[in-house]
Amino acid sequence: MAYDYSDLAKNAQHWAEQACAAGWISQEAAQQLTELDLRSPDSLFNNTARPLIVAFMGGSGVGKSTLLNRLAGKSIARTGIERPTSREVTLFHHHSVAIQHLPEQLPITQIKIAQHEEEAKKNIIWIDMPDFDSTEQSNKQLVLQWLPHIDVLIYVVSPERYRDEKAWQLLLAEGARHAWLFVLNQWDRGQLEQFDDFKQQLHKAGFYEPVIFKTVCSEDVQQDEFALLEETIGALATEHIVEQLEQRGQQLRKHELKQKLLQMLSLLGTESAFQQAYPLWQQQWLQTSQQLQEGFAWPMQQTATYYAEHAADLITHSQSVPLSLWDAWAQTRFDDGLDEFIINIDQQGLPTTPFKSRLSLLREKAAKIMQAQTELAARQALANPGNTVQRGFLKSMRLCEIMLPLAAMTWVGSQVFIGYYDSNMTSTPYLGVDFAVHSTLLIALTWLTPYFILQKAQPSLKKSALKGLHKGLIQALGLIDHDVIEVVKALNIEHVEQLKQLTVIIEHCDDHELEQRLAIESNSPLARMLVG
Repeated sequence: MAYDYSDLAKNAQHWAEQACAAGWISQEAAQQLTELDLRSPDSLFNNTARPLIVAFMGGSGVGKSTLLNRLAGKSIARTGIERPTSREVTLFHHHSVAIQHLPEQLPITQIKIAQHEEEAKKNIIWIDMPDFDSTEQSNKQLVLQWLPHIDVLIYVVSPERYRDEKAWQLLLAEGARHAWLFVLNQWDRGQLEQFDDFKQQLHKAGFYEPVIFKTVCSEDVQQDEFALLEETIGALATEHIVEQLEQRGQQLRKHELKQKLLQMLSLLGTESAFQQAYPLWQQQWLQTSQQLQEGFAWPMQQTATYYAEHAADLITHSQSVPLSLWDAWAQTRFDDGLDEFIINIDQQGLPTTPFKSRLSLLREKAAKIMQAQTELAARQALANPGNTVQRGFLKSMRLCEIMLPLAAMTWVGSQVFIGYYDSNMTSTPYLGVDFAVHSTLLIALTWLTPYFILQKAQPSLKKSALKGLHKGLIQALGLIDHDVIEVVKALNIEHVEQLKQLTVIIEHCDDHELEQRLAIESNSPLARMLVG
């Protein structure tokens, strides 16, 4: 399926705008696509058959206006010795031709329109361009504004000025965009060596066998090639040639667009290069997290001491802890790690702006993650100090602290009752002082022993807080690592989508069917007018 250049350009502009907004390409790169030139000869008309647009172009004093007047058979373009002679664009066409869409940037006051009645020239619009080498910038701007709307450029030079530097710069810049005819005017003052030299210069510019006409614009009647020039242009004014030039112009613009898009594609980097982002981050985070853990050793001791001293208030009143592990040193180490990761991304040929913008949020979020995770883990550790074995042992000691004295008192009570009963039934004396002392000691020991064990076996609040802080540190580092990986994953998806969209537009720029239709025979007159 063939795609129109204007549609491809709009798609490219839309892609550039969103890619620039997302940071995948720079503003300068986006301008190469957002400022694409959509002007063409057929943009001056509705989508109908149109005439051939031919323009006389050249430096001041070479006789462009005189040639147009000679072609019209009357004076329609201003001539003279004043330089610059031409300060306006002169349009000469059949009265039935209507240009519907004059470019908005072209001032109407600088366009002169002359009409004729000749049917033989009905399919041609002749234009006399301002002198592009003028010192007046407005003249040069008019030329540049009109050039995209021209099919055939008649490049007029004189024997004295055929090597004009400004002319050659414009010729080299615009060479491939138009069909070219060359006129060596004022030939009555020229020499054959100059003609050969001019032809050689055109050959270097890319014209294999340029079509050059030698003309004389003076009052003296002389034999020249003006009639041949007029006949050649008339032969080009066919619907087939106009269509060929239109298609060739569109194909060239597609090719130029494709080259720009390929440049954008290189700026995005490859999909395989993006896959290296994951191991690059893992390697960098291994170093950074190790530095952070080593640097947190002393702050964690200080924070654990504070937790141990204020454990009751922290658990019951849920007040915040004034101390924070994540200080300026930690933030600097974390920022250095992210910066190093971005540098490695840049070395892979990938855009760094999306990484910078997304990771900038994590730079601020990391401190909050660390504070929340360490404080939560420390509070949980203080609420349940010690390990599972310790907590089970302490629980059994608390049970023993209650049950053993009760068991001892139950045994003592039973012995008192049995002793009292036996003493009444027999002559056995009642329990004595020794029993009272021993039973009292037994009850005391069953109570004091678990009590002292509980006092001595109670886990250290500082150690518990330190253990909780370390657990929270590991969890916080894991969450930070996870957040960075999620950013990389999201950017990977976006990167693949950017590559996909851009690749589709590039593929649409290739029109092999149109290239086959544009195959022009090398010995045809039109082929000689195009840059090889």
